[in-house]
Amino acid sequence: MKLVLSIFGLAFAAQAAAVPNRPPLQPNAFYPLPLGSVKPRGWLLEQLRIQAGGLTGHIDEFWPDLSENSGWLGGSGESWERGPYYMDGLIPLAYLTGDQRLIAKARKWIDWTLDHQQPDGWIGPTKNQDWWPNYVVLKALAQYQEATGDKRVIPLMEKYFAYQAKHLDERPLKEWAVYRWHDEVLTVLWLYNRNGDKSLLDLARKLHAQGHDWEAQFADFRYREKIARQNGSNLATHGVNNAMAMKAAALWWLVTGDRADRENLSLMLENLDRFHGQPEGIFSADEHYAGRDPSQGTELCAVVESMFSLETDMAILGDAALGDRLERIAYNALPGTFTPDMWGHQYDQQANQIECSLSNRNWVNNGPASNIFGLEPNFGCCTANMHQGWPKLAASLWMATPDGGLAAVAYGPSEASAAAGDGTPVTIEETTDYPFRETIALSVRPAKPARFPLLLRIPAWAAGANAAVNGRALENIRTGQFLRIDRVWNAGDRVELRFPMPVRTSHWYNNSVAVERGPLVYSLKIGESWRKLKQTGPAADWEVFPTTPWNYALMPQSLEVKEKPLGRQPFSVEGAPVEITAKARRLPSWQAVDDSAGPLPVSPVTTKQPEETITLIPYGAAKLRITAFPWIAP
Repeated sequence: MKLVLSIFGLAFAAQAAAVPNRPPLQPNAFYPLPLGSVKPRGWLLEQLRIQAGGLTGHIDEFWPDLSENSGWLGGSGESWERGPYYMDGLIPLAYLTGDQRLIAKARKWIDWTLDHQQPDGWIGPTKNQDWWPNYVVLKALAQYQEATGDKRVIPLMEKYFAYQAKHLDERPLKEWAVYRWHDEVLTVLWLYNRNGDKSLLDLARKLHAQGHDWEAQFADFRYREKIARQNGSNLATHGVNNAMAMKAAALWWLVTGDRADRENLSLMLENLDRFHGQPEGIFSADEHYAGRDPSQGTELCAVVESMFSLETDMAILGDAALGDRLERIAYNALPGTFTPDMWGHQYDQQANQIECSLSNRNWVNNGPASNIFGLEPNFGCCTANMHQGWPKLAASLWMATPDGGLAAVAYGPSEASAAAGDGTPVTIEETTDYPFRETIALSVRPAKPARFPLLLRIPAWAAGANAAVNGRALENIRTGQFLRIDRVWNAGDRVELRFPMPVRTSHWYNNSVAVERGPLVYSLKIGESWRKLKQTGPAADWEVFPTTPWNYALMPQSLEVKEKPLGRQPFSVEGAPVEITAKARRLPSWQAVDDSAGPLPVSPVTTKQPEETITLIPYGAAKLRITAFPWIAP
């Protein structure tokens, strides 16, 4: 199969296709399409454009760690993980938007790495001797190679991996590299599938042997409570390490074929949900496991790394539930931690977030700036790493199937171009305002009539889902599975999907309830007063204070939906395209503690306060919010 990539008039020399796994690796359920094969459209493209106009597109112009003095550009500045983190998000953003300015920026970082490999094979700044940052730059190089076909990338990787295999015994993995071994195995297998060098599989086994045993950790999960502050140095309980490790078992199953490896991910997710799960789809970790209290935080790095792990897992395992989880995180937790213009972000977000201010909150071991919005709140890792969330999601909406088909693994406005069936070029245009609306239209345009399967994920929450091809309804549609449509497709064929989105509730910490509709979680709309703390170049740090009450107990039997027009930034208070009104009563006993919502009362609760009508908006739009509500019994 061949694919010519063309994005907004920018033609790439690469002619690429999804690359299947070589034996003895296990086959994937789906194969990621090369970067550029799936293009964002509609509100999703606008989200990437907002990102390009915000911190991602300008941070290297004024933030010292990503300036011209970076060690990853040959300077004497920061030479560890921040340059690679930035590349890992900048590259897909640049090539998916076709923004020539961003492409030039990305090429500057990539070209330095490609042009300055040491004679012995080492890559990156010479003063960095840690294996870990190279894991990340290798992921960035793989994306760049897929988008451009640059012939320098694979020889560089081959030389580097040979160097590593030679020196890994005398310089074993340490610290972060031990807990993130799988992120290099990902690229090792990527290269093996392209050159067939079986010594790469030996390197993968060595990385695994020196790495942390995540499967054992979750087979006998002992971290069932919030981590005590004095124990916050255990890297096994570190939130970002766990988010990255969501891909570890599935990747290792590709090498071993062992059923226990394949099944470990579900055990990991079950334990994280049970003991640390939050309504917005992510687990708490501020900086380490923090329990189920919705006033605990989750680091932005953990959000974007969880998304990337789930995208990887979906390709390998093909489990529709992973697509549900990916959408829940991507459409709630991700936008919920950015300012609408994406010039500011939080280090830690809270499901129940009543104030964003400099305060000594009840974090495991993060500082007082952790939940303000700004350039570098608490620590700069997220400032460098946050950029990958939206573009990698957009690139992963569609994947190839091993039998020549295409699979919609997550939904959003997009256009996928690939070869299908007998190699026929096919474009599928997905027109939708999902996740804010129920309907999705797919226009299938093969270059000539071609038979191939189309696999469409039916969310587990979409009871009563229906689908039609050219107006003819399909039967046997099952939620939580993929709908397979295998037929001869002609140009102009149209598939229409409808996923009903009734309002529903789910139960969380202390029997609280969260309000959901489709993949979106809804939060109390709280009045916001933004106060600037300081200005750093074009970026600013902000505190946010409430101007309206937050301590409500919900009457969940009275929920009504109002749809509003979809604007440029749906993840903002003013632009929220869906509102849910509800009846509620104030709960005076529920007060703030350390500038966070205090201990959540066990529901059901009682209160003599008068009934009021409150408004809920999507979690991602509400920068102050109550998401886990105490509730009043009918």
